[in-house]
Amino acid sequence: MIAIIDYGVGNLFSVCASLKKIGAEAIVTSDRREIENADKIILPGVGAFSDAMKKLKQTGLDEVIKAEANKGKYIMGICLGMQMLFEKSYEYGEHEGLGLLKGSIVPMKGVIDERLKIPHIGWNALRFEKPHFLFKYIKEGDCVYFVHSYYATDCKDSLIATTEYDQYLTAAVAKGNVLGCQFHPEKSGEVGLAMLKAFCEAV
Repeated sequence: MIAIIDYGVGNLFSVCASLKKIGAEAIVTSDRREIENADKIILPGVGAFSDAMKKLKQTGLDEVIKAEANKGKYIMGICLGMQMLFEKSYEYGEHEGLGLLKGSIVPMKGVIDERLKIPHIGWNALRFEKPHFLFKYIKEGDCVYFVHSYYATDCKDSLIATTEYDQYLTAAVAKGNVLGCQFHPEKSGEVGLAMLKAFCEAV
């Protein structure tokens, strides 16, 4: 069973539908016991970092996530959910994250060519930085779907894939049992489903 954490922010039901499409058992839940009893956890998210972290803390789910990660349970963050796995974000101020991965979330503005649109929306190719089981069923150069204005930096120890949008930006991270995708696997067709399948099979 995979628990998709419901804290009032995120693309919850499309993630759930994608998991069911590949035959995985999944629930959308905010119940602490269900999350603790799940085999794996997915933390989705869209919107502003500070708002999302505030909602996680209000529900106490931030501590549940950290506790389960420390037990060795596999956790995948998607888009904003991935960003919250890091130590801090500089989105409209400075905000503390879950601290499960080293690094910070910073704006693309001022880093990429000013002629390019922000947010970065669309299909971009993955460049593998390290081998990882998440890539078991896909190949380098496969395209996935992004929607973001901020990206993870100073995360060399967890960086497993980048994508080129003027600069090479963090696309996927993993450190032990904690994983994250800046893109949306649930919106990335067969490539995204293949990555979710690899995540579901992790032991």
